[in-house]
Amino acid sequence: MIYSLRHLTTYLYEKPVTFARCALRLSPQAAPDQSVLSTSLKITPVPTRIENHIGQFGEPVVTAIIETPHRELKILASSRVDVIRPVRTAPLGGEAWERVREQGFAVAGLDLGSPAHFLYPTAMTATHPAISAYAAISFTPGRPVIEAAFDLTRRIKADFVYDSDSTDVRTLAIDAFEARHGVCQDFAQIMIAGLRGLGLAAAYVSGYLRTYPAPGRPRLEGADATHAWVDLWCGPHVGWIGFDPTNALVVAEDHIVLAKGRDYSDVAPIGGVVLGSGEQVIKVGVDVTPLEMATSLPA
Repeated sequence: MIYSLRHLTTYLYEKPVTFARCALRLSPQAAPDQSVLSTSLKITPVPTRIENHIGQFGEPVVTAIIETPHRELKILASSRVDVIRPVRTAPLGGEAWERVREQGFAVAGLDLGSPAHFLYPTAMTATHPAISAYAAISFTPGRPVIEAAFDLTRRIKADFVYDSDSTDVRTLAIDAFEARHGVCQDFAQIMIAGLRGLGLAAAYVSGYLRTYPAPGRPRLEGADATHAWVDLWCGPHVGWIGFDPTNALVVAEDHIVLAKGRDYSDVAPIGGVVLGSGEQVIKVGVDVTPLEMATSLPA
């Protein structure tokens, strides 16, 4: 499936900002199941300097320096991506999860796809006995790793309440776990903490999710969203499989990858610093549109 992506972020400042340094991870990441056909970035006001580099996990990063005083900052990322990811109608199988755990710790390579990067806790996904015990309910002795992971995915969807006002980007996995509330970032990090607590390699994935309007309702511009899910290493023969605990899904063609890291802090779509005082308002609009519908979107 070929998608046209449009991600507009607008910052409105109470008082003029005299300097901004933005780290942008808004260009989709190329992968065996995802080809980037085109990508562009428009920033207003025009940056004084732009630098490009590849991040530690292979993601494209743009650093923009803005020295023009401004009270409004607009960042428009546009891309076309071809996603070729098979749908797993029956998320079963794989080796026993204990065997996958052993294989993960035995991997010596440190290439970008190595599970070695994603075996250990981070500040945001610290292992905790309560989260490990919660995950262990799905990972009974000898259970196939894919089946067990999907069971955990479904349980998180059932047991936690989606509440956009209950957490923010700084919320730790244990705090969201204890509150039983959160958003996709929290559910992904809870699942990651649980999987790592069992010794499995799990990564945080930032990206987009195509959404569908209700039957008979028009598709609204800007109604799609940035999203987060989990990649689990399922052994050397299977590799990485994505699980979406917010929606109880195995990741397929409706998910588009921006970046992959150990937790949210590795792959935040927009980060940086500004010099200014006063409050700010952030507005975000995202469109994930199949190519045959892309001509209806504004440039």
